[in-house]
Amino acid sequence: MSPAHSRRALIVLTTLVAIIGVITVGVLVGGLFVGEADAASSTETTSPVQSSTTTDEVGVSEEPYSEPVPEEGDPFFEAEASDGRWISYINPRDDYRSPYLGDGSGKICTALLNEAGDPVVGESIPNTTVTVDTGDELEWHDDADPFVVEYPLTTHYDRPLDADQFGTTAGLPQGDGYLDSHCLEWHGLPEDETVRYGEPTIDGDHADDVELVGVVEQPNDTWDSDVDPIGDAQPYEETGGWTYYTDGSHGQAVVVLQLDRDGAALEDTTSVDDDSTSGDDSTGDDSDTATPDDGTDEQSNSSEPDAAADTDEEPIPGFGSLVALAAVAAVVVFGWRREVTP
Repeated sequence: MSPAHSRRALIVLTTLVAIIGVITVGVLVGGLFVGEADAASSTETTSPVQSSTTTDEVGVSEEPYSEPVPEEGDPFFEAEASDGRWISYINPRDDYRSPYLGDGSGKICTALLNEAGDPVVGESIPNTTVTVDTGDELEWHDDADPFVVEYPLTTHYDRPLDADQFGTTAGLPQGDGYLDSHCLEWHGLPEDETVRYGEPTIDGDHADDVELVGVVEQPNDTWDSDVDPIGDAQPYEETGGWTYYTDGSHGQAVVVLQLDRDGAALEDTTSVDDDSTSGDDSTGDDSDTATPDDGTDEQSNSSEPDAAADTDEEPIPGFGSLVALAAVAAVVVFGWRREVTP
């Protein structure tokens, strides 16, 4: 090959190498942009929708017992004060002393609430009793001395609840329109009599599942139902009885009880599990399509290796064309070299 031909070959070869280099850089840069775009696209399509569920809600061991108060005309409706101060319903445990000694009247009740503070009848605590000693003043009463309440109320009594002791409504002088207490009532005590009752005791199969919240006592007056049975209950030591006086010949006390089960046993079956809830609080790993028991975090993690494997198997776009171009350049140079060779 002559020097002129050699220089020409070198120029052509250098030009081809430069072209290949430019194409290589372009392909690499383009591949990076494509990779970033794919990653962004993957993030957008797989990013889970924020779950609409909130934190776990603790359930209750017994559903509320809802029984409306008797309306006028009902056999269990008794009377309503002409001045609207009180309203009364028939109670099978209402007894009149004979001989009738005076205008002293009153009642002692139990109100059982579930963990949410709603009235229940003790279906979840069978073979459990609450006992309140009532002493000599009420020994004549058929259901007193002591006053014993057996659960469930629906099994042991024809009228499980008979009083509306808590809540208010515009349509009634007392109560919110739903029975919530099981009571013992009496009439006919002297106006100077002292009524005493003992500290309530809980016995039976589920005694450990019932908490004695306290006693709501209102002596010498018409019962005011605008009180909170839990918040306004006082320890027995601060209650325990009252003495009648003229124009104050009525009094009532409600022993407030509440179901107190282990929180772990009361999880609501419709609530999400802890893993799903924690996802909402942090990265939002819960999706609307994931069921609570599936564990959304595990699903998300298990999909990552597959995505990485797919990426590794795919060639960088453009390298096939680059190899073909290099082959063509080699053929061209080789053919051109043969033509110029003497």
